[in-house]
Amino acid sequence: MLGSKFSPLPDGKIFPFAPWLAPVVQEGTFDPILTDSIFKQQNITIATTVFALGKYTRFLKDFLESAEHNYFVGFRVHYYVFTDQPEQVPAVKLSEEHHLTVLTVPSSNRWQQISLSRMARLEKLIESRLLNEADYIFSLDVDSKFYGRWGVETLSRLVGVMHPWFYDKPRELFTYERRPESQAFIPYAEGDYYYGGAVIGGLVKDVYQLAKTCREQLDIDASKSIEAAWQEESHLNKYFLYNKPSKLLSPEYLWDDTKYKPEEIKIIRFSQVIKNYNEIRPNP
Repeated sequence: MLGSKFSPLPDGKIFPFAPWLAPVVQEGTFDPILTDSIFKQQNITIATTVFALGKYTRFLKDFLESAEHNYFVGFRVHYYVFTDQPEQVPAVKLSEEHHLTVLTVPSSNRWQQISLSRMARLEKLIESRLLNEADYIFSLDVDSKFYGRWGVETLSRLVGVMHPWFYDKPRELFTYERRPESQAFIPYAEGDYYYGGAVIGGLVKDVYQLAKTCREQLDIDASKSIEAAWQEESHLNKYFLYNKPSKLLSPEYLWDDTKYKPEEIKIIRFSQVIKNYNEIRPNP
């Protein structure tokens, strides 16, 4: 069966390496004390972007407060919050080396448009500031919460995360963009994993190339009045098909609070919270 080699092993563990030998980060594959000590010597800064537009501002407090207890604790972190309601950004107490910058952007009456514009805003932020201000970057979904350590074990040149709903499924079930006329098109016979768009990370210069390429492909689609099945996530999956991530994060780093935790997932570190999409999104 296509894609069956990516299913959990019989002993309940996910494969420790991708077929191209990129490590898959999961509980038991790293020593947190050792990895922290190695990266502490490098004096790194991790930029972190979140998009909180419209009613999504309600998730900022839990996101930031849980991050302060779990996310790169002891390392230099700079949060960049994109929002159309800067007055709704909560005053969360940050640790000594953690900082936050609010970036005001226009609102939108379509959640799809908010999603589609993410790559362009990420590209511009990196180009204008982050190439000189940070070493690594993660772009994370704000409607999520940290439940466990997320540290330097996740850092690499280019980082993708296994989608919690597809990590144990054959690839013919992946919800790639299947229309050949879209720049995000992936045939049924191709594909490695289905990557979650809620987590994009890596070295600043490599994420810049990812964002720029995806934005260009999104622009081509838009010029043809095409919108990929899952907006920027579809284009992210296409990019990773031909530009393999150098490190993969197991679903520990992107779970869903609505989903039962199976035996092979030892710990949930970051998870999308339960919400009513019809209530928080500006359109169906």
